Amino acid sequence: MISEAKEIRYILLENEQDALILENSLIKELNPKYNILLRDDKTYPYITINLNDDFPRFEISRKIIKEKGLKYFGPFTNSSKDIINSIYLLFNLVQKKNCLNSKKACLFHQMNRCHAPCVGKISKEEYRKIVNKAIIALKDRKIMVDLLETKMQSAVQLQNYEEAGNLRDKIRAIKNSLHVSDIDLAKLENIDIFCVQIKDNLAIVMKIFMRDGKIISTDHNILKNTQGFEKNELYKRALLQFYKNNPPLLCKQILIGDDFENKDEIENYLYSLVNKKVKIYHPKIGEKAKLVELSKKNAHYLLSLELNKKDINIEIQKLFDLSNIPYNIEIFDNSHLGGIATVGAMVVWEEKWQKNKYRKYNLHSKDEYSQMKELLTRRIKDFKKDSVPDLWLIDGGSTLLKLANKLLKDNDIALDILAISKEKLDSKSVRSKGRAKDIIHSNTRSFNLSTTDKRLQFLQKLRDEAHRFAISFHQKKKRKIDLSDKLSTIDGVGHATIKKLLSYFGTYEAIYKSELEELEIVINQKLAKKIYNFIRC
Repeated sequence: MISEAKEIRYILLENEQDALILENSLIKELNPKYNILLRDDKTYPYITINLNDDFPRFEISRKIIKEKGLKYFGPFTNSSKDIINSIYLLFNLVQKKNCLNSKKACLFHQMNRCHAPCVGKISKEEYRKIVNKAIIALKDRKIMVDLLETKMQSAVQLQNYEEAGNLRDKIRAIKNSLHVSDIDLAKLENIDIFCVQIKDNLAIVMKIFMRDGKIISTDHNILKNTQGFEKNELYKRALLQFYKNNPPLLCKQILIGDDFENKDEIENYLYSLVNKKVKIYHPKIGEKAKLVELSKKNAHYLLSLELNKKDINIEIQKLFDLSNIPYNIEIFDNSHLGGIATVGAMVVWEEKWQKNKYRKYNLHSKDEYSQMKELLTRRIKDFKKDSVPDLWLIDGGSTLLKLANKLLKDNDIALDILAISKEKLDSKSVRSKGRAKDIIHSNTRSFNLSTTDKRLQFLQKLRDEAHRFAISFHQKKKRKIDLSDKLSTIDGVGHATIKKLLSYFGTYEAIYKSELEELEIVINQKLAKKIYNFIRC
């Protein structure tokens, strides 16, 4: 990392705690490629119930409010919706928020899913007994699974196979929410367990959440980074990321799989969040040491599964002799119609489509070479605030590949590039999946891969998404131009009038759907009538 640094800037602060807070903020703002854990905010859902209500109901919440009577269960990592849907299926509680406002019993009462407290068909005391049963099932999901399995068997006997299938899926989701065995501690303790395992360019952060002596949920993050990992840093980042977003329900104890440096800094930081002392430690003996070993065992297993996957990124690196494994890929395409509504588009692949990182560009150049030059030049300028990806993939041939290389060299940026040019039959591009014999161009040679080659199909998938995104943007821009041109043909309608209409209605589509009275609010009656008659023709 130091060898790649061109300049070092630093900010003086009073203490380590302030430094941690500032570092966290800067990582969110600058998105550096080395600090991979703190890039995205993530909060885990809780299931909550307000016992102050006369007829309380369960809800999913990602915000924690400290208020007497509010009870929270969680955090749940990937099954909260299935759990809460199962609660309302198994227990006759108020099913929807607005049910209690009704003055008559609704469909849920007719289906025997609710006792209709809205019309007084159940007392508060009897309703609270059902709530208590639901809370017991929520704490011990074995009870919930058993009840669901009974319902599933009944549905099968009645040959209601669709309902049985839905129940089966709920059971599977609830069971799969735990990757570890159901261990109970003798003491009813709340403990969070964090474990980090690293192998080559892969790492896993395993999280286990124990409430009242029972493991209620688990989660893990698989991390890929061509630069490798440092275990101390991963522990610090994992704890900072999780508790920054989930501080109100902080446990008194956090178990870790390995000791790491400067634990006291993290403890002080957590104390500043919730004003409660938190102990982070690595147990060596006893029940808690067994919990940590269980966490390590699961982390090792999940990491081995990931390592055994046939990693398409590594295969692409080997085939095209890239300097880095292309985990982060930016793909470019442009679109126009005879030089009208010229646009560029960039999409981003990082294990999945990162749609929040997609970019649209209004271009001014007329030919495709100049358009790509304009597009890539503007993207390079953004590298001042964005991290450089592992790979660029350009929709085009060797000419555009050379162009991209020159632009990067002129700006002193090291980055792998591939270009993909479409096969042409009778001067028409072929895009049929499994049949298009596209050519992949690298800096050393061109590749004619089999249409069934997974590496080619992966790159085609990336190219096609960039093409789709560029086309949709072009069509939207072209539609605006067409609608604007039509309006401007009306006698008396000029640029200023169109600007007024757009300012009021927001879009051309809204203008074309407007009524005469709405138009008259913005412009004079005579002109409004002309436009109204034109758009209604």
